[in-house]
Amino acid sequence: MNSLLVFILFILFFISCDKKDEYKAVIDDSSVFLSGKMIPDDHFLGDQKCKECHQDQFKKWEGSHHDKAMDLADSISILGDFNDQTFTSQGVTSHFYKKGKDFYVNTDGPDGKNHDYKIIYTFGITPLQQYIVQFPDGHYQCLRTAWDSVEHKWFDLYPDFKVVHSEWLHWSRGGLNWNNMCSDCHSTNVRKNYDEKTHSYNTEFAIINVNCEACHGPGKEHVADVDKLGEDYMDSGTFQMTIETGPKELVDQCARCHMRREQFSEFFNFEGTMLDHYYPQLLEAPLYQADGQILDEDYVYGSFTQSKMYQNDVTCTDCHDAHSLKLKFDGNKLCAQCHVPEKYDTPTHHFHEQNTDGAKCINCHMTGRFYMGNDFRRDHSFRVPRPDLSVKYGNPNACSGCHTDKDDVWAAENFTKLFGEVDSIHYSEKLAPGITMQPNGHEGLIELMHDKHQPEIVRASATKVLSNYNAQNFVQDYITLLNDESALVRGASVDVLSGINTTDYNAYFLPLLEDPKRSVRVKAFYGLGGLAEAEVPEVYKESYQKVKKEFWLHLDTNADFVGIRMKKGDYFLKQGNLEKAIEYFETAQAIDVLNNQIRINLATLYYNINDYKKAEEAFKTVIEQEPEYGPVYYSLALMYAELNREDEAIEQLKIAMVKMPDNIRVYYNLGLLYDKKQDFKNGEKALVSGLKVDATNEGLLYALAYLYSKSDQKVKAKNIVQRLIDLYPNNQQYRNFLNQL
Repeated sequence: MNSLLVFILFILFFISCDKKDEYKAVIDDSSVFLSGKMIPDDHFLGDQKCKECHQDQFKKWEGSHHDKAMDLADSISILGDFNDQTFTSQGVTSHFYKKGKDFYVNTDGPDGKNHDYKIIYTFGITPLQQYIVQFPDGHYQCLRTAWDSVEHKWFDLYPDFKVVHSEWLHWSRGGLNWNNMCSDCHSTNVRKNYDEKTHSYNTEFAIINVNCEACHGPGKEHVADVDKLGEDYMDSGTFQMTIETGPKELVDQCARCHMRREQFSEFFNFEGTMLDHYYPQLLEAPLYQADGQILDEDYVYGSFTQSKMYQNDVTCTDCHDAHSLKLKFDGNKLCAQCHVPEKYDTPTHHFHEQNTDGAKCINCHMTGRFYMGNDFRRDHSFRVPRPDLSVKYGNPNACSGCHTDKDDVWAAENFTKLFGEVDSIHYSEKLAPGITMQPNGHEGLIELMHDKHQPEIVRASATKVLSNYNAQNFVQDYITLLNDESALVRGASVDVLSGINTTDYNAYFLPLLEDPKRSVRVKAFYGLGGLAEAEVPEVYKESYQKVKKEFWLHLDTNADFVGIRMKKGDYFLKQGNLEKAIEYFETAQAIDVLNNQIRINLATLYYNINDYKKAEEAFKTVIEQEPEYGPVYYSLALMYAELNREDEAIEQLKIAMVKMPDNIRVYYNLGLLYDKKQDFKNGEKALVSGLKVDATNEGLLYALAYLYSKSDQKVKAKNIVQRLIDLYPNNQQYRNFLNQL
């Protein structure tokens, strides 16, 4: 089979790495395995019980975003206008109305037709409030139309983004499903309880909103100790997020809900640490700008942990009241807690008139973006504006972001005039070239991933992004980082090596089955997918069995996500079980019918098991849905060529050439197909067209010389071969070719 048809996720096979360096285990302690037990709902006593002793804290919390995170829909909780109101967006008209004491919406459903839906829950309070309706099989869905509680009007969360009813992103499907997208952070003691076989939920929670115990832990034992000990009471360690909690630990505890992340435990039960339950999304496109600034919603953790403030033990509650969540001070007074106002809150520093927007610290150092239509959120990486990097890499900066009549070049020049040349190297200067795939961008990434003075999330991100430059070239770096002190870096290294279709790294993954962080253990188990269970060394058998349970619990818990079903398929591919892999890719397709990445993967798998009919149908469906997507024409052409359907292959390659004019392989394969049909004129035309794109391409030159030699055009053949010799003087094959001519 043509190597270009190898399954897209395993397209490269890598040689064994040098195993001279012995792996140093991070930990050798079986106690890292957690109980995984659920906390009974009756251990959570509710905010009214907390209020009995903690009235001041309760008053601050009452009415806060945590308090109003979710509520039963009634005349008190609902802010939106349901008095026979209509709202139209993207061709869909929604009608909001009341029926007795209940609130309803008539809008488009999963079949594309309008239906009446009863509002069951409210979600949030300001600057917007969303509404949740109940669907069959325990599904709860968040409406795409929300209420602007500041402007007092209905609005579309995604006004410029048309979504049809059959898409996963439609409000009635996975993209706005409360059970998997929202519940874990908007209620207390949530258990999603997803059943993959029936694609149904029985989601439960102890308390509907984010109450005191969502952060501090269940109160039953605490109250019992207080009742028993009275004035002699001392915290026995049953409480979370206390004044004794360290700054970085507090950030991790808040991060549970304030970050983009992947879940690794069945539910959150306060055992272990953040990385025993979740692993954060790293600084990659399309979530972040090339320099690490926010782009998509990141919920603060990913940006804040980049900052110097975080590195210097500034924590969430230094700026935000822990219970009301409001800022502790208004304006620049907040920053003046640490930064001397005489030095920084002055025109000699910010070069703007006092008491104007330009003089506010946050407008230069905490730029932001609107999400969900009207929710402005600030970037918590607290960075110095760098318009010079904007000129190089296209990421935004505060200067031209405010001076909208100017461009980045103007901003960079004026920044230098006011502040001089930048006198220190910021990690973004190394991260941005790597993320934007500059020719030598890998050099900065390698420096970042090994530099332990850099923020962990930056190091881990550099580790992950480096793989875009071909992970085979940096295997030894990755092996070294498997033993890094940072669990984030270890996890990123495992992810990269796990993506390589080889068992060469099993000896390095096995010790990580005893890593202190569950997320890293589970990632390592996935990396060991190609290892037969019977081949596991005796010393790791017990840990292997324990992590195996953690691994499948992770996958089964999150199988309502398309990506996790694909991950199951990938795992079985590692094991060589194509039939099982196809089964899981097909179930992924079932819940996201328009996802053509899944369909392309399936098409290749169908081809690999000789089910050519299904493969062809899958490729053609992609073409029907995404006619401008060039790679699918190329893949279909390769399949046709393998099946000796040359004419059809040529037609598909001709289309691919139009869609992907810079893809040299299209010209190369088209030339070879014409050569096979002895159509030397069109073969020459295809190869010459490719050389106009890349004049020194070795494969194209050799194919053209070979075609000329076959078609008795010896002079042309000699000229091309001589070019090859000039370009590659050490290749004896070309000299032999010339002698034969």
